[in-house]
Amino acid sequence: MLAKVRSCAIVGLDGALVEVEVDIGHGLPSFTIVGLPDAAVQESRERVRAALKNSGAIFPMKRLTVNLAPADLRKEGPAYDLPIAVAILLASEQASADVSNALFLGELSLDGNVRHTDGILPMVSLARDKQVRAVYVPAVDALEASLVREVTIYPVENLAQLGEHLRGERLIEPYTPDPQVLQFQEGLQPYAYDMADVRGQEHVKRALEVAASGGHNLLMSGPPGSGKTLLARVTPSILPRMTIDEALDVTKIYSVSGLLPQDVPLITQRPFRAPHHTISHAGLVGGGRWPRPGEISLAHRGVLFLDELPEFGQNVLEVMRQPLEDKVVTISRAQGTVTFPANFMLVAAMNPCPCGYATDPVKECTCSSGAIAKYQRRISGPLLDRIDIHVEVPRVDYEKLADRRDVERSAVIRARVQAARERQVHRFAGTKLTCNAEMGPAEVRAFCEVEAGGQGLLKAAMQQLHLSARAFHRILKLARTIADLAGAETIGVNHLAEAIQYRPRIHVG
Repeated sequence: MLAKVRSCAIVGLDGALVEVEVDIGHGLPSFTIVGLPDAAVQESRERVRAALKNSGAIFPMKRLTVNLAPADLRKEGPAYDLPIAVAILLASEQASADVSNALFLGELSLDGNVRHTDGILPMVSLARDKQVRAVYVPAVDALEASLVREVTIYPVENLAQLGEHLRGERLIEPYTPDPQVLQFQEGLQPYAYDMADVRGQEHVKRALEVAASGGHNLLMSGPPGSGKTLLARVTPSILPRMTIDEALDVTKIYSVSGLLPQDVPLITQRPFRAPHHTISHAGLVGGGRWPRPGEISLAHRGVLFLDELPEFGQNVLEVMRQPLEDKVVTISRAQGTVTFPANFMLVAAMNPCPCGYATDPVKECTCSSGAIAKYQRRISGPLLDRIDIHVEVPRVDYEKLADRRDVERSAVIRARVQAARERQVHRFAGTKLTCNAEMGPAEVRAFCEVEAGGQGLLKAAMQQLHLSARAFHRILKLARTIADLAGAETIGVNHLAEAIQYRPRIHVG
């Protein structure tokens, strides 16, 4: 007898419907899975066999053929265990139910329990888009699945429970989440770091505020111990609140990557990723035989912090140039092409020289001029040109470290940043843009109107700093953000002057 059950595959960050067909025929007992399965899917034969027996069902000792259609789509992972087991129950007439409008997802343990499965959110989203109204998921993943509206979620504890449901003996109640659990509130989770923890460095805090307001990239340079890493770690606490759409996008990436905590169905705080400088380019931008999101996608809508920037491999840094411009990363393999989102804010830190003290007024630098030049050349001009804000982080004086007076907290700064972002959202209404850093040349011409007195300053800066066309547009975008923080409609001379002073002192384009 033949039975068909629907399941789902993950391609990049999106789901793709898979039809699980099981045919029980005459002949010597065998269990064959076809349809381009990987090793994890092939191993499901033993898991399904044991799970059926340990759930009180009978495993048919006949010629069993499982086909995963479409046959040209690679199937990977253990999520097909549950649909294969259900199809066997239906084909062997141990259960009888109409499952034509249902989707089954889940890994089976040998005792028949249903385990957690990665990628539940995009797979349930696909079910909604394909008008599939009932989705059976592992009970531990029901909260995540319930983020998708207009779909009935059935939490499955074990295979025996599902068999009774399909036979109509004891029905599984649809999952109803606690409304308070899914309430979108960013403030439920406190930030690990606050701007009040940073003493001194007011000009760097100002640069971080500007960067957060417009989504601009930032590079800090200074001696060891000046607070660069701490400043980077407090950056998420001043970023504007995520919208529900942004939260769902980030949650989908973490769900597919297997990094979504089971007790956190929806990520409401902006991500902060800080990979070590030994990371490979595939680990940074994504890759593998079957591509998975890299660190720049895990930092989507958040912060990617690269500490000790010159220590990263040159190839690793250069592959970031395209994602920094396009806000997406495209990975091509012989089997196809996958695109991951990569709209992140880059915050990088570096020392001015190998010993770290080239710009320090107290401790003498021991590096030769050739060693300093070689160290700084590890970061290419084109990459530096894509960083809007370059700021020096000097040594902090004792008086500032010992000062007991209150310092402005992140919540106060975040309120100003939020107001500036809301102006940008209003400005870009009807477009896909969300902040000033995402503007292209056409938007710069349309929205970056400069006062008459600013044109001369901009022309002088172009000539004296030898700025490229990209740097010209980045200065205007940065000045637009500074004007938004000030509540100004047009870009003034003071806004341009601040934007220009954030350019690097070395020639980059």
